[in-house]
Amino acid sequence: MTDDLGMKDEMINPEDLDRLIEMAWEDRTPFEAIEAQFGLKENKVRQIMRSSMKASSFKMWRKRVSGRKTRHIAKRGYVFGRFRSAMQRTR
Repeated sequence: MTDDLGMKDEMINPEDLDRLIEMAWEDRTPFEAIEAQFGLKENKVRQIMRSSMKASSFKMWRKRVSGRKTRHIAKRGYVFGRFRSAMQRTR
């Protein structure tokens, strides 16, 4: 069975959803890290954020991350950031 985001129910559990939202909310976590951990492209992350947050919170998040260089590895001036959450998986 799939939900309204087109994702299979067994693919993402509540703990993973919380971690996904936490990673997306962080300013320094690139979308590529989210894709590596959860297999979700930027557009799907935006859909999840839109459906999981209040409209005002989503708009604030989109305004903050739009055009931000740290959100994509290729646009960064460095390869590794200064902080990595202990909860973030490595490849």
